[in-house]
Amino acid sequence: MALELRHLRYLLAVAEHGSFTRAAEELRISQPTLSQQVRQLERTVGAQLLDRTGRSVRLTDAGETYALHARRALRDLAAAERAVRDVRDLTHGHLRLAVTPTFTAYLVGPLVAGLHTRHPGVTLDLKEMTQDRIESALLADDVDLGIAFAGTHLPGITATTLFTETLSLVTGARTPEDGPPRPLPIHELTNHHLGLLSGDFATRGHIDAHFAAHGVRPRIAVEANSVQALVEIVRRTTISTVLSDAITHDHPHLTHDIVRNRGYADAADRATPPPPLP
Repeated sequence: MALELRHLRYLLAVAEHGSFTRAAEELRISQPTLSQQVRQLERTVGAQLLDRTGRSVRLTDAGETYALHARRALRDLAAAERAVRDVRDLTHGHLRLAVTPTFTAYLVGPLVAGLHTRHPGVTLDLKEMTQDRIESALLADDVDLGIAFAGTHLPGITATTLFTETLSLVTGARTPEDGPPRPLPIHELTNHHLGLLSGDFATRGHIDAHFAAHGVRPRIAVEANSVQALVEIVRRTTISTVLSDAITHDHPHLTHDIVRNRGYADAADRATPPPPLP
């Protein structure tokens, strides 16, 4: 016999009332049907759950143990149903989000602000991870959602493109004598000392690929595993870097010069494994 939730409720009702008759009245089923259902449950679990020898029906030792777990299971199922309704309505819930490090520099703040404004009952667990760790965490069900670069993903990862991010050459603040920013031919990058993100950043892979595709060997003076560190280096030195335009918009002391080759700006698609936040 397949165990169903009604069997748990029938057993608990008999145990509560100490009588098949009163339990049947509460459950609005016939007493013979109730007795039959409880006996089916006992056969399924392979133990006698009720002592029927006295004036009232009571749980056996095995029945006490089974009833303890049955009550807990019914409570958990009821809680699960409430949780599903909350998540469906986005009135409550918990989101585990992982992002690549460059996103913490400019996207996380607006993202969290928008989520909290629209869905204040949803709590957020935010983790900063490299792209390969994000995909592993998704497959292990350690996170619900990841935001990272588009590209080749592990089997089982579903990616949806969100937007295209432009990467530009970033220098310190200009003086009036410097004139306005101008598109910079990529071969002129050899005249700049660069500070770049380290190789564990997906952004660096896109930058290196772009240089290699155009036969440019950059003069790398600094490598850093922190976006904020690069921003400070560029602000205080003559070293330039390559970062997202969105980062420079938040730092007025920086200037972005779009690096062009045959009229095209370098850009990188970013994607998130599950669909975007509602």
